[in-house]
Amino acid sequence: MRGRVRDIDERLLGENFLGNWVEDNESFLFFSSPSSEVVSGLLNDRSDLEFFDDYHFTYEQWQGSCLTPLRIENFLIVPPWNQIEAEKGELKIILDPGVVFGTGLHATTRDCLKAMVYLRSRYPLGKVMDLGTGTGLLAIAAAFLGSKEVLAVDLNPLSVKTAKKNVRLNCFEEIIKVIEGRVEGFVNEKADLVVANIHYEVIGKILENKGFRERSWFIISGLMRSQVQEVKWQMEKYDLQVIHERDNDMTWYTILAENSKLASLH
Repeated sequence: MRGRVRDIDERLLGENFLGNWVEDNESFLFFSSPSSEVVSGLLNDRSDLEFFDDYHFTYEQWQGSCLTPLRIENFLIVPPWNQIEAEKGELKIILDPGVVFGTGLHATTRDCLKAMVYLRSRYPLGKVMDLGTGTGLLAIAAAFLGSKEVLAVDLNPLSVKTAKKNVRLNCFEEIIKVIEGRVEGFVNEKADLVVANIHYEVIGKILENKGFRERSWFIISGLMRSQVQEVKWQMEKYDLQVIHERDNDMTWYTILAENSKLASLH
């Protein structure tokens, strides 16, 4: 619907309400079963809201797959209702994505996890900043890999709620701070590693900021083949060295880069 559904409105949407995805001045309400009466009641209470369409699909269609245990490197990612135990040496992440993306199924998420494991095998991660955190998966992984301070940022209020829930499920409330806001507002935040699985246009913009570049390491993802070379050229211009690169079928690319002047201090 057009207009922003508020937190106070969400409390009245019933037990089948799953979440409210807000984009600009539109709200996408998710329910586990048809809830036309609840929606009609909301519209009666909020004359500024305008209904314009509804869609019916399975949860698996929305997420792209059913939620089953997933192994990536030494991580075991499981939904909270699955009681599978981790094998020796595995790090078990409990993840309830709700209707937010970031389950580990997408190539960019998987490759960010792999890049963090690769980096951690050589250096301590230090303070980590996860830009565009989504479900909070990468932030939680950073905490499991030994980071003592993680800042997770997302513009989407539903992503923030979901990430906070997953942080609690994994008992990292003392380590991970989840904040709602635009990535551009955190370019000068101190961190040793920045993980940015976000839109190409935003990556190009924040790389131009000197404060953003004053980190030891960068994991940049969400890049398509036509975009990755531009980002690499931009990094080279600012003396950021690509030390590892992954691609998925030459479609999605993930870069691990270092600021050699700062990385050498670790």
